Amino acid sequence: MSAAKVGSVFHRARDRTLDAFLAEEEREWKGPFYFIQGADPQFGLMKAWSTGDCDHGGDEWGQEIRLTEQAVQAINKLNPKPKFFVLCGDLIHAMPGTPWRKEQTEDLQRVLKDLDREIPLVLVSGNHDLGNVPTAETIQEFHQTWGDDYFSFWVGGVLFLVLNSQFWYDASQCPALKQAQDCWLDQQLRIAGQRKCQHAIVFQHIPLFLHSIDEDDDYFNLTKAVRTELADKLTAAGVRAVFSGHYHRNAGGTYQNLDMVVSSAIGCQLGKDTHGLRVVVVTAEKIVHRYYSLDELSEKGIEDDLMELMKNE
Repeated sequence: MSAAKVGSVFHRARDRTLDAFLAEEEREWKGPFYFIQGADPQFGLMKAWSTGDCDHGGDEWGQEIRLTEQAVQAINKLNPKPKFFVLCGDLIHAMPGTPWRKEQTEDLQRVLKDLDREIPLVLVSGNHDLGNVPTAETIQEFHQTWGDDYFSFWVGGVLFLVLNSQFWYDASQCPALKQAQDCWLDQQLRIAGQRKCQHAIVFQHIPLFLHSIDEDDDYFNLTKAVRTELADKLTAAGVRAVFSGHYHRNAGGTYQNLDMVVSSAIGCQLGKDTHGLRVVVVTAEKIVHRYYSLDELSEKGIEDDLMELMKNE
């Protein structure tokens, strides 16, 4: 697992990897598996959004607590268990240095510690976790609270890369840290490019794009120049999919052989989607995913056609 130590045994990502998946055997393909992706529990946004004060609101987060509890309970009921649960950023709403940040963090940690101990937790940093313009101090705070802001791990022959997308939004206050991630990413992509993995999959908070690689720049995507350079780098290395959040709506598209998957939030919805989670099935040939409302996943579980994919190989 990757989270803070809160009266329970959590393991943070450190040394650019996850100790839940250190075994050498994880580098070998053993057959289909699945994981759960969530995004943006963002404790405090629902109140802030409802009052129209996203910068200073957010002094209540009872709704987000209940929704995240429901998500954890739904995941705990799944059989077979997912290989891991990844949260793609904006864990809480309060930005670094603002009121309620400590309280929101403690409440989220309390909820997440109820996740089944056999389901590792993978945490991705978002703009509300690091600040829109991250600094060495805000990144260090994330390291101390949640773990590394970027790292890689192997599961069943698949290479997973967790990236800090704030570096591509605005790294003006920490250029050396951005350069370090860029160098590290190039090294990881060389491994993927040598096809030493069955697939390579990326997790980051901000999507490369919402629908199309050539769409206009927007608050919710990376700028055209940045996204094109990064997408070309990922596709050249054979990365199959990027999973993100940030948009608080479901979206996505493809670029060459890359699937850009944008998942809506566990917490506040900014569109017509429901509070939910994404089930991602990884087979030898493909990556199949489906978004479920929390109610659907809790009451009905994973549908038969997805379960069959895991039996057919």
